[in-house]
Amino acid sequence: MPANTKRDYPLAPVQFSRLARRGVLLGLSLLQLVVLGIALLTVIAALYAGGGMGLAWASPVWATAALLAVIPAGGRKAIEWVPIVARWVWRSHVGQLIGRRRIVKPRPAGTLALPGDAAALREWEDTETGAAMIHDPHAQTLTAILGVSHPAFVLLDPGEQQRRVAGWGRVLASACLSGRIARIQVSERTLPDSGTGLAEWWRQHGSDDGSWAATTYRELIERAGPAGERHATTISLALDLKAAARQIRTAGGGMRGAAAVLRQEMTTLTTALRAAELASTGWLTPGEVAVILRSAYDPAAAPALERHGTLGRDLATAGPVAVTETWERLRSDSAFHAVLWMSEWPRSQVYPGFLAPLMLSNGILRTLSLHYTPVRADQAARDLRKKKTELISDATQRRKIGQVEDASASAELDDVLQQEADLTAGHGVLRVSGLISVSAPTVDELDAAVAAIEQAAIQASCETRRLVGQQAQAFTAAALPLCRTV
Repeated sequence: MPANTKRDYPLAPVQFSRLARRGVLLGLSLLQLVVLGIALLTVIAALYAGGGMGLAWASPVWATAALLAVIPAGGRKAIEWVPIVARWVWRSHVGQLIGRRRIVKPRPAGTLALPGDAAALREWEDTETGAAMIHDPHAQTLTAILGVSHPAFVLLDPGEQQRRVAGWGRVLASACLSGRIARIQVSERTLPDSGTGLAEWWRQHGSDDGSWAATTYRELIERAGPAGERHATTISLALDLKAAARQIRTAGGGMRGAAAVLRQEMTTLTTALRAAELASTGWLTPGEVAVILRSAYDPAAAPALERHGTLGRDLATAGPVAVTETWERLRSDSAFHAVLWMSEWPRSQVYPGFLAPLMLSNGILRTLSLHYTPVRADQAARDLRKKKTELISDATQRRKIGQVEDASASAELDDVLQQEADLTAGHGVLRVSGLISVSAPTVDELDAAVAAIEQAAIQASCETRRLVGQQAQAFTAAALPLCRTV
């Protein structure tokens, strides 16, 4: 047989930039510089005040500060854990780790009944499209959610995969050119299937003639259908109200003006998705958003909500009844949850379907959320110039003091130079972060599911870390398609 050539496989590999670990000076963060400065000032003051004896008496202070700045713990320096632990202690003291719904107290109109810092979110129903728009008054964003259907990417031939990857790249490029998009969130979640889809297909296309084959097939659908799972994909679009302030005033101001500007971006997104051959199922209505929120906090109710199409479609009752947050997990209604952060993307070249092990993990209720933050071309150019200058300056400083050049610093400089070349060629710059929310009915099942997801991430050439001390905030960013941040 003749050897396969590159022309037979036109799918091109891709490579991600490394996570920036650049500090303020010589790779040191601001907190590290502060505690090292405290240690240095303590040493100088002790030497002036008491000489060697004063230095010995002050050793607990300067030694502790120096150790906090250099000792690693859990992938961070010890000093970087201080703000996280302090915030956790404060939230524990004021009782923010436990949330209980006040059933007899009515909710304000237009709220989503969510716990924690998501309680400030407000809902606005667009009169023209019927879509639910989520207003975040603190982040100054207005978000709409689009349902998307698509064929299985891994089953397509390489040429078709490459064409669809290029189309999706044009979708993201349009978001960078807009200048008014705060964030795009792509969520792919697995849900327990009620079996109604299979049953409906059998009723429409099946031939129930009473034969042995038809009877066996019908019984199989009735028994195995509810035990399966289905995948659902949404794309959330968040409008930056500050960046679009002038257009909002031109459109009439207020929420109506913001909704009009967001509709323009929604039209642009659907047009770009159509060109990328991604079929949209429509912008989600308030009832559909309520089902997503309820299913995220209470996965056991998802099959019932699907079977009974009129139940659970009120945003006033979409939130959880009870929420309890611990250091490394969250409990809400019928499930325990844990959120993983994709701390490292593949460092070597991979093909676009590299996330297949994560996407095709069976028997696990999980939500994979990719957050894309577009950066304006002028701002991206300034940031890249600043990064390049700092990296070159740090390398020069290390050579002056005789410090060995780190290979990771050189690789980070190469990434910056490549991004600058891509920006000059007309491409956009996106900051991408990935979060994985895993849910299970018990703690043991949750730990097993998290271990399986971590192993699947390794197969996908990615590194994951469980977020601690902030699981409630991370859950709203990972499991809910509301374009929230951590």
